[in-house]
Amino acid sequence: MVQADNIRFGSFVAHDKLRSAQEKMITEGIIALEEKGFLFAAAPTGIGKTAASLAAAIEIARNSDFPKQVLFLTGRQSQHKIVVETIKSINSKLSHDIPDVKVVDIIGRESMCEEVDKITGKCSCEDNIVEGSKQKRRDDLKDLILQSPKHVDEVIKIGRKKKICSWTASRSAVRECDILICDYNHVFVENVSESSLSAMKIDLENCILVVDEAHNLPDRIRNGLERRAIIKIFRDSRLEIDEYLGSKEQEIKRLDLSEMHDNHDISGIKGALRQMRKLEKQMKIWYKKKESDLIKSGKKDMKISTVDFIGEIDSILNEEINVKIDNNFSILRKLIIQLRRVKVDQDDDDDEKETASTRLADLLAITLEYLHNNALVLVFDLLGEEGRVRSFLLDPGVISGPIFTDTSGAILMSGTLFPPEMYADLLQIPRARKIIMTEYDSPFLADRRPILVAKDVTTKYTERNQKNTEKIRDHILAVIMNTPGHVAFFSPSYALMDDILGDANWLPGHIKIIDEEKRMSKSRVNGIVDELLDERRNQRKVLLAGVLSGKLAEGVDYPNNILDAVICLGLPLAPPSARQDALKDYYVERFGNNKAWRYTSTQPAINSILQALGRPIRKSADRAIVILLEKRIMMRQFRNCLPVNVNIFESPDDNRTGRLTKNFFKRNPEPATERE
Repeated sequence: MVQADNIRFGSFVAHDKLRSAQEKMITEGIIALEEKGFLFAAAPTGIGKTAASLAAAIEIARNSDFPKQVLFLTGRQSQHKIVVETIKSINSKLSHDIPDVKVVDIIGRESMCEEVDKITGKCSCEDNIVEGSKQKRRDDLKDLILQSPKHVDEVIKIGRKKKICSWTASRSAVRECDILICDYNHVFVENVSESSLSAMKIDLENCILVVDEAHNLPDRIRNGLERRAIIKIFRDSRLEIDEYLGSKEQEIKRLDLSEMHDNHDISGIKGALRQMRKLEKQMKIWYKKKESDLIKSGKKDMKISTVDFIGEIDSILNEEINVKIDNNFSILRKLIIQLRRVKVDQDDDDDEKETASTRLADLLAITLEYLHNNALVLVFDLLGEEGRVRSFLLDPGVISGPIFTDTSGAILMSGTLFPPEMYADLLQIPRARKIIMTEYDSPFLADRRPILVAKDVTTKYTERNQKNTEKIRDHILAVIMNTPGHVAFFSPSYALMDDILGDANWLPGHIKIIDEEKRMSKSRVNGIVDELLDERRNQRKVLLAGVLSGKLAEGVDYPNNILDAVICLGLPLAPPSARQDALKDYYVERFGNNKAWRYTSTQPAINSILQALGRPIRKSADRAIVILLEKRIMMRQFRNCLPVNVNIFESPDDNRTGRLTKNFFKRNPEPATERE
């Protein structure tokens, strides 16, 4: 075991020379993990946090009394490649007496297999392969995966060339690897982890977690329990059960099993069909009543009681009125089981991966699980003119807390994991174990990424007017005219983005505008990055327009310092809603009023801005200027939400913004080699 008083940086460093922040992060990671503790690393881009986290995690995993595995969890496939390349670099620097680090990189089955049958769950990867040779081929691919670090795309290509399932081979290799790279869902979404971790024989007790972009983890956990149901889901579920019953009866007839016509399976399906007919009819009345209540309230949405929702359904199933809810719900639980068994043919172009029956079963099961727990709230609103029930998990810690308790420790890191204490609170990290929380300094951000705050503009609703809009446009124009390359503009909403840009006739004609669309495909997002590179090669300037917390502001890495400036408009504060009110009330009860306001409102808004302004700086050589068009940021409640090492310059008007922008690029001209 590595002793705290003798710690250097271990044997698994990826770089010949370490930055001071990287050295500190490795050291603190080792100190935390050797006590099965937790490191919360607010680590800016460019300090080498991926390499630092791996160095610490592998050091402890290899030198523990019982060898452990490292699960590197990330929500972005682009990060998978970075991790694999970092492990290659680590292996290249190991002494001959230390075995190489073995890694398995895995993504969702739909992305790894050629085609997965929605009914049988089987893939077509090994079609037309002799049964006797399949296991040998799988073992060969498994050995190839473990032989040297490979990105999942490379494994998929090899698998398809050899006509073997790369997903199956990768999962079989996991038990022999040091590091598994996968999505958060494999650990933090219950139905995924149950089928994934157990199948790969992973025991969390013997695992160290490295959570990349950990600022996203609370919302990813919340999203795992978000379900939606309009009245149509009861009809569609009934139709699916009817179709499923028909296919089962045809199967019995085809196999000449008529004497089993009344067997348990058929009886159960028929019973579920009868129940769904009743639910479809009676829940339509319940939905209409809630729609009327919502309209009378004059609000866009309203909180509804979990007991009210489940009680209504349970009453219908029991064919009684105002039945007293017991703790069993045996009929409802049997219906949920039947709904999850339903398998029907779906159209190839159907966007829904799950059946209506599965979605309804999930909503009912989740609501039952949290029936008397205010960590989950149900909200009723309108989708068009139809009533809709939605479930929201308010407290991600009810899921993540027990998981982190089961592990051998974790490193949680992000450039916007700020403040670390908030994330430790939200995720319910076990306080009895060692917790280190550090904001690491970046040696270059202050000089290479100055932040200007415009003090004469705002998006505060009561101050929105034409004069304010014109001032915002003047600041944007001042930045564009004094910036040599592309500029990104991020707004709190699509409506505000459209309002500010308008017909864009106030911009110079040579400026090309690329707008973010509400539902952008991954290929379109990648295409935008290629387009920016192409336009720069042709010396044409682009204004990239998107929304804060959107795909362009958070989900994209912009390579080669392709963005010279980022403009963030306003504060993306969560609008009033039943969910937001419930969240605030829940956190007031847990943390008190001051923390509740910060955790639910001011800090998420500032962190969304921090994510956006981090887009142009991906390595230490990059440089960009950031302009925040919102005077409220200088108010104490928002200024205190910014990291202490952020240097802010105030700009009273667009003339000063233009001069400061011009002077920045005079001091920081980018070499031509950096441009290509």
